[in-house]
Amino acid sequence: MGAANPWPTHAYVPGKTARHPEDAFDEVRQTARAGLTPKQLGECRAFRLGLRYLGAGYYWEAHELFEPVWMVLPDPSPERQFVRALIQIANGFLKLEMDRPKAAARLEGISRGLLSGIDQGTVMGVDTREIYDLIDVMRDQVGLAL
Repeated sequence: MGAANPWPTHAYVPGKTARHPEDAFDEVRQTARAGLTPKQLGECRAFRLGLRYLGAGYYWEAHELFEPVWMVLPDPSPERQFVRALIQIANGFLKLEMDRPKAAARLEGISRGLLSGIDQGTVMGVDTREIYDLIDVMRDQVGLAL
């Protein structure tokens, strides 16, 4: 993965596919820097590409990009809670790919709980309704897998 092509060669699923090189996402992760405002972090490459990865089924990779954003957001803050929910959603979908629906069901509940504490609307440039829709998709997939 390089600046010209931000897409991974494959989705990493532990136990099923090869892990990416340790530094594969460092360049993008570094765009989430301490001192940026939540609005700026919502516009940084790590967050925006993380959202694209999540939507495209690159769940482990999305988590890798969301994590540095989460780490530098003010604690406590609705934005930090929101990014934590995104991390849990990515993890839940990854658990489904790993054939672990019970773990995914637990993460679906955690994700929904994290979002319930945030005012509906837009957080970091993302409509929370779209994220609730993702959680609903996870819930439906969990129901099919159990």
